[in-house]
Amino acid sequence: MPQQAIGKFWVMIMDDSIAGVSDTAVRPGALTRRSFLVGSAAVAALALAGCSTGGMSFAEAERVYGPLPNERFPVPAVNVNKIDPKYLRRTVRYASTEAVGTIIVDPKHYYVYRIEGDGNATRYGANVGRAGFLWSGDAYIGRKAEWPVWTPPREMILRQPEAAPYANGMAPGLDNPLGARTLYLYQNGKYTLYTIYSTIMPETIGRGVSSGCVGLLTQDMLDRYEKTPVDTKVIVLKA
Repeated sequence: MPQQAIGKFWVMIMDDSIAGVSDTAVRPGALTRRSFLVGSAAVAALALAGCSTGGMSFAEAERVYGPLPNERFPVPAVNVNKIDPKYLRRTVRYASTEAVGTIIVDPKHYYVYRIEGDGNATRYGANVGRAGFLWSGDAYIGRKAEWPVWTPPREMILRQPEAAPYANGMAPGLDNPLGARTLYLYQNGKYTLYTIYSTIMPETIGRGVSSGCVGLLTQDMLDRYEKTPVDTKVIVLKA
């Protein structure tokens, strides 16, 4: 399994057969959420400019993206200094003929929109598929899960034996790559292998890091999760 050092991080080339699970910056031998999301020194933190954070004050951003102690697994606060302010949640004008509640993914600009009606949408910053793993088209939410189990496919276990302990599923938790909430995308009654999942890693927002899935900060996913029933339409635009 090839590895290369980047600064103090190790980048492990993961099995690309897992749709939407990121390549990784990890300690050798570790298999955690960071085993599926880029964490190299190249993912530089972006400092906030002045007191404005994309429509929020700095204090409001710290509140909105604060800790979630009442979750099954307490979620830490987002370090808002590690995210470009333009990717913070906000209401924007967005012309669309789609029904209220429709989700539109814009991978080119790293945004996810929820149509609110009257020409408005809630906009969230996202991470998306890296080069070679982008896709587009219509789908719908086929199922939802809170703190889901993640099971590596057989192909990954054959190529990466360290995944074998999770052949029957990785228990839910902060290290689970699917995070606190997951929306599973379906087409024509079949699971596409793509998801919209939650992440606790703000440095991934605004980047192409996955094998096709779309990641939102956990606080943003929780804001949207209850508003997104099964059968909600999802449109993934071309990058």
